[in-house]
Amino acid sequence: MAHEYDLVILGGGTAGYVAAIKASQLGLKTALVEKEKLGGTCLHKGCIPTKSLLQSAGIANAMKNAGTFGIESVTPAVNMAKVQERKTTVVDQMYNGVKHLMKKHAIDVYNGYGRILGPSIFSPMAGTIAVEYPEDEERESDILINQHVLIATGSYPRPLPILPFDGEVVLSSDDMMTLESIPDKMAIIGGGVIGLEFASLMNDLGTAVTVIEAGDQIIPLEEADIAKQLRQSLEARGIIFKTGHALDESDIEVGEKSVSLAIGDDEPSIFDKVLVAIGRAPNSADIGLNNTKIKLDGGYLNVNENYQTEDKHIYAVGDAIGNLQLAHVATKEAINAVLHMADNKPYPVDYNAVPRCIYTSPEVASIGMTEATLKSEGISYNVHKVPFAAIGKAVINNGSKGFGKILTDPESKDILGISLIGPEATELINEAALAKFLDASALELGSAIHAHPSIGEALMELGLSAEGQAIHV
Repeated sequence: MAHEYDLVILGGGTAGYVAAIKASQLGLKTALVEKEKLGGTCLHKGCIPTKSLLQSAGIANAMKNAGTFGIESVTPAVNMAKVQERKTTVVDQMYNGVKHLMKKHAIDVYNGYGRILGPSIFSPMAGTIAVEYPEDEERESDILINQHVLIATGSYPRPLPILPFDGEVVLSSDDMMTLESIPDKMAIIGGGVIGLEFASLMNDLGTAVTVIEAGDQIIPLEEADIAKQLRQSLEARGIIFKTGHALDESDIEVGEKSVSLAIGDDEPSIFDKVLVAIGRAPNSADIGLNNTKIKLDGGYLNVNENYQTEDKHIYAVGDAIGNLQLAHVATKEAINAVLHMADNKPYPVDYNAVPRCIYTSPEVASIGMTEATLKSEGISYNVHKVPFAAIGKAVINNGSKGFGKILTDPESKDILGISLIGPEATELINEAALAKFLDASALELGSAIHAHPSIGEALMELGLSAEGQAIHV
């Protein structure tokens, strides 16, 4: 059956459903095609469920370390089934909210697999979408004729060829969402954001964790001193790091219930589970791109500054285009793409003004450029640091080993980058994001009145420090 729309969106993840809502608000008749559940990876296998697991793990950690605050410490009895049940409750509540929003905005949702068709009797241009229903062989495909297409198909956990996922012993981040019991020993391959968040939460739940990273630095895209402090903090909790080690096939032996890994010159170690967290790959295969003019680079879709592909009526956003793979980036790209379709002129996405967050314990958050990036581009800068030991609320929260760091332009005093490690860093970074968006100077950031005591005072002190006016440092 054929249906006509102004916009058809492939992918009902964060970018897809946000784009659908914005399009509806602009008066566009919109359809959304999703083969699984609305909300995509972020809601069901990423952002939301992992943070729920981290919250439970944080409670366990607080109980084990309650003595720090004058309360008798206890060893918590972690019920993984109950932890997963709470995670599911959180996800279901958000999922029902997304479904409600689709009805509220009169968005037609097709729960099937969408592919782009080439020029046909339906349209002289590529872009008509055929929706198939693999689980219902008798159901006829729907044909969605449109003026515009938005590809928001997201990404999937990137496999390691020498250690393929089996869902039992060798796990992806998706598999972690249904983990039924707490392993005694786990290896995590990959010292990036995903790997470290799982390392932190599994350690809190009682697992002995070893992180294996091919590079010399964990979180390689962040400041070296932030990475160093994070590593030291996690090591103090018992997490073992093996950096500068790229595994070879000969180093790995997978059994039915365990994996043996030979790491460097060490004797082989036996792990109950191995999590492979080496990044994510775009969902760009088998969606009909061969019927279009769209070009790929390493599997990612090429787009211009307005998120248009070579077929200008077909747009693409989010993980599928290879920019920062963050939900808040994908949603902003999606909104801008829809605004462009509707002949509006949105503010361009400034990727240097995007908050980057790591929900480990301690938390890490940053925005803008790092020292390494500035040096590589030959940009002059000044650097100032404020230890959280000088911030009363941070000390109260047992976060005195953290610190904040600001990079500024020597002439204009503009903020080039801010990095934080410590309690509530992922909340504090939003103030820095607002400062960047408003093009505030470091002095303006420091001159704003901040509540006392609050961890946010660290940002005030950073801004003042850049002008040599810090009070508590």
